[in-house]
Amino acid sequence: MEPRMTNAAAVLPEAMRPLMALGAAVKGAGLPATTIDLINMRASQINGCSVCLHMHSRDLRKAGESDERLDTLAGWRDAPWFTDGERAALELTEALTRVADRPNAVSDEIYAAAAEHYDERELATLIFSIGLINLFNRLNLATRQVAVAGY
Repeated sequence: MEPRMTNAAAVLPEAMRPLMALGAAVKGAGLPATTIDLINMRASQINGCSVCLHMHSRDLRKAGESDERLDTLAGWRDAPWFTDGERAALELTEALTRVADRPNAVSDEIYAAAAEHYDERELATLIFSIGLINLFNRLNLATRQVAVAGY
């Protein structure tokens, strides 16, 4: 597959700068980097973004994540390797990534489950993180960006 165009971030760097600032704010907001990378990877699985899947799986491996967790992320509900907090974050990720799949995209139950494990600041961080990865997935998918080895 060939990209349709140069990466949108390279074409419009003035739009990329605030996205990178948002990414830095999210990373510095106190959630474990592993949680952020897991939600990034899960949203990217749902959206089929190979660029982001490659990047976030690589980051998780570098951080010492086990093959069991990475190999079963799409089946997190049945896999024993995820904490209750991670499960709540992954459920919120799926709901926000699939907003068109149901009328009440983020049900009270999904939100309450996340709120059991995360305070308001952490919830805001999760929501921004999920929104940001979905934006990056869409930019990559629209322009058919290709995962690059070593990147």
